Amino acid sequence: MVPFSFCSVDLCALSEGALYMPARRTLLLADLHLEKASSYAARGQMLPPYDSLETLRRVGALAERSGARAVICLGDSFHDRAGVGRIDGEALALLRDLTGRISWTWIVGNHDSIIVDGLGGAIAAEMQIDGLALRHEARPTDAAPEISGHYHPKYKVTLRGRRVSRPCFVVGRTKLILPSFGVLTGGMDAADPAILSMVGHDARALIAVQEKLLDFPLAA
Repeated sequence: MVPFSFCSVDLCALSEGALYMPARRTLLLADLHLEKASSYAARGQMLPPYDSLETLRRVGALAERSGARAVICLGDSFHDRAGVGRIDGEALALLRDLTGRISWTWIVGNHDSIIVDGLGGAIAAEMQIDGLALRHEARPTDAAPEISGHYHPKYKVTLRGRRVSRPCFVVGRTKLILPSFGVLTGGMDAADPAILSMVGHDARALIAVQEKLLDFPLAA
């Protein structure tokens, strides 16, 4: 857990790709994409059907380790709109346990614009906390400080002839994009023009490693 400041708000970056707000004891997570494997299976592409359970176990472990009293999911928590109806068994039981004992908020995204009752937690289009807008997708026309997800950023670099990538945060003067938290999610190059156009010319990739926050400039 590495502390840093964003728009005068104290945050902590976690190596798992989450943010922690210590003053509010709140975890911010983006793009869990629960039930991605079952979505692919419905289209004939078979993947190990344990992604939801493993992702939720990671959430639970992180909440316990950080002492979080609240969790805010920044959209695309389910891979598709029907995912809410497919989650079952141990994964559903764990999700209900988490939402039952932790203050939980679902911010809806483009993949999960319909979240039904029965899972626990509150549902919101976006939120405002300590002067920060929390939403799924960044709005470049909004000058207010903002934390979002959606793009699954990864920092990519060539080392000794090999292309290496790692999930990262992308931060600018007023924009902060989280990496995806789900175990089956892919990623977009943090230097992709689609991301830079959202964050701005001062965009940087941040990677939390142990007690350090590695900082890499992205824009030319």
